[in-house]
Parts: sequence; structure tokens; C-alpha cells
Amino acid sequence: MAQPQGYVDSKFPKHVSLLHKALYGLKQAPRAWFKRFTSHLFHIGFSASDADGNLFIYKHDCHLVFLLLYVDDIVLTGNDSTFTASLIHRLGSEFALKYLGPLHYFLGLQIDYTSTVLFVHQTKYALDLLEIFAMVDCKPCKTPCSLNQHLLPHDSSLLANPTPYRSLVGALQCLTFTRPDLSFVVQQACQFMSLPTQNHLQVAKRILRYIQGTLHYGLAFTPDPISLSAYSDVDWAGDPVDRRSITGIVVFFGNCPITWSAKKQATVLRSSTEAEYRALASSATELCWIRMLLRDLGVFLPWPPLLWCDNVSALAIASNPVFHARTKHIEVDYHFVRERVLRHDLLVQYISSHDQLADIFTKGLPSPRFHWLTSKLMWKFPFRLRGDESSSCKIEELHDTDEAMTIPIVKPVSSKKSK
Repeated sequence: MAQPQGYVDSKFPKHVSLLHKALYGLKQAPRAWFKRFTSHLFHIGFSASDADGNLFIYKHDCHLVFLLLYVDDIVLTGNDSTFTASLIHRLGSEFALKYLGPLHYFLGLQIDYTSTVLFVHQTKYALDLLEIFAMVDCKPCKTPCSLNQHLLPHDSSLLANPTPYRSLVGALQCLTFTRPDLSFVVQQACQFMSLPTQNHLQVAKRILRYIQGTLHYGLAFTPDPISLSAYSDVDWAGDPVDRRSITGIVVFFGNCPITWSAKKQATVLRSSTEAEYRALASSATELCWIRMLLRDLGVFLPWPPLLWCDNVSALAIASNPVFHARTKHIEVDYHFVRERVLRHDLLVQYISSHDQLADIFTKGLPSPRFHWLTSKLMWKFPFRLRGDESSSCKIEELHDTDEAMTIPIVKPVSSKKSK
């Protein structure tokens, strides 16, 4: 430890300072603020979710309230708007809050809804991204990457200044929160943050060209029957440099995708069966976590989650408890999926490669195939979005006045008792 620069005591230069309060700018400040705020939530009756440490639940009689906390941004919703307002008042007695009304914008996510559809998108974020990198007037392209695209580390000259590339790719990562169609190509671009080349920059710019033509794409949540399913796929030895496989996972709640991933596996695998089996284990852990989260939200599934895979051999290993020579080298923790299947906590089923929705997360695809898979994951907003001057109808006309669709957002400014 050392005294802060500019505040060194000339008489005692070897001494260190004693911290009395965790002020803004110190490493202890975020943890101190979280502890201060959550302790008050527990005091008024909230309980923390076991699956997500930032989710707090209030249950009393017939009242149910959910509070989601991200630093000092809060989303608060419940089944009774009057009771929810009273909780906001109780929080306001301890902290200075700013009530921002129904939820329309949160951490870069835009939320538009009617009585039957909740549409989440990042149109404003995408437009800002195009403007920052001077790509507003670029020519759109049909796909974010070429067919079977795999980037190489030294395929062209290195960039003289890699900072713009790193900034662009980092911003694109945030855009994948509502754009699963970008997950694979962004995962490819992220592997060369240290030494990007001119070719890597062209790939990143192509992503912006694709975004230019798909600004109104997003996720649509509709009141579908309660079910939980996942698709798991692997491009075996897909990386031409280290020959590691690329795993693609997408999880659906009803007909709406809620989580997805495009990730390179940690080790080189001997066969496509082993790669698919490891992907099944990763998908099973994601399903278990989501099931725990749904349980905390009071949502119980009528039947076990369903996991789809297009590899028959991997499904046989997951369903057969017998160890043999071809699977004895697989780590024990990957047999997690097998135990879940035997306990009937998870169902694994075969699906043809043509219907495998996770295929979009593992490789570059031809345009017809890519658009077909995108249509299964995302919606194009049927109305003009907020801020579009050519809009023939305002977005406010689409909002339903039903209280059940009114989601308040609260942002604390500071604590009245202690900062």
C-alpha cells in the first residue's frame, strides 16, 4: 500500500491512509455501495435470488415484486402497480431516487411493447456505432461474414494503430446482447485484439455494413406456452490455426431465444462425437441455471427441458451409463449431462442438421441458410422505431395502457444518510 499521489504526507511518507468511507473512485466503492443498498432491501423484506445475485424478490400475501439491480440502475416490476409504488416510496425514504417511468431504455437496450409483444432491440446503439465509425452511408451487405469464414493471425499487414479496431470489436460485443446473428463473426474478430491486421479490420467493417441493412432487427417476446429447450451444435476442429472446435448454443423459453453463445472449446478433441458431447454438457449447465432462475421467479416447468443435438453418437453417450475405450479419456465433469438425463431432469433428442438452429453460431453460412436461421431467432420490428423521421405512426400509439405492461425503472441518485 502507498499514499495517493498528491496527498503524500511529508512528515510520514512511509505511512498509509486509513479509509473511513468508501468514496467514489476507490476500488472498494462498488462493493460498499452494493452492500449498503442490498442491506436496506433485506430490511424491507426482499430476498436475493439463488441464481442471480443482482435479482431481488419480494413476496408477501398476494403481492409479488422483482427488483433487478445493475450498479445504480434499477428495474422494478410487480403484479400490483399500487403496491410497487409504495415500495418505491419506501426506497425513496432511504435513498434519493429518480423515477423514470415505464421501461423504454435500459443499459443500451430499447424496449417497445404492445399488449401481446415485447420487443427488445438496440437500434439507437447501432446507429450511434455507425456514426462513430463513419459508416452511416455505407452500402449494406446480406450477411455479416463470408461463407466458412475463419480468420488467420498473419493474413495481411498489421494495423499501425490497433485502438480503433479494439474499440469497434468491443462495441460489437455489446450489440450481440440482442443480435444473435452477430455472435459467430464477433467471436472470430475478438480473437485478434492484440495484433489486428488490415484483413481483420475489413471483416469488422463488413459487420457494420450488415448492421446498416438490419437496424430494426431484435428479439420479440410473446405469451407462448411455458417450455424450455436448447439447441447445441459444434464445428469440429473449425479453427484452422489451433484445430479447436467451435461450440454454438441457443436456449429458448417458449418460442423466444433468451441466451446464446458462440465459443471456442478449450482443448483439441479427437472426434466430432467428443466435441458434440462436450457441447451438450455446456448446454446442460446453461439449462440448469435458467431453470433455477425461473424457479426464483415463480415459474415452474410442466416437463423437463429439452436439448436438441444433431449427433447420434453424442446422444448415445449421454444416454448410456457404460464407460468404454472411446470415452474413458473424457473428463468426469463432462458426464454431468449423462447424470441429468438418467435423473430425468433433462431430455436429449436428435434433430436433423438442416433444422439445427445453433448452426448459425458455429460457422459462416450461405445467404439463404443464414437468413432462414435468422428468421427463427429474431424479428424485424413491423413499425417505425422511435426517432425515425419518416415514421408514418408514432411508437407511442403502439403502447398498451394496461398496467400489467407498465414496467417502472428507478435510478438511485445518492443515499440521504451516507454517501
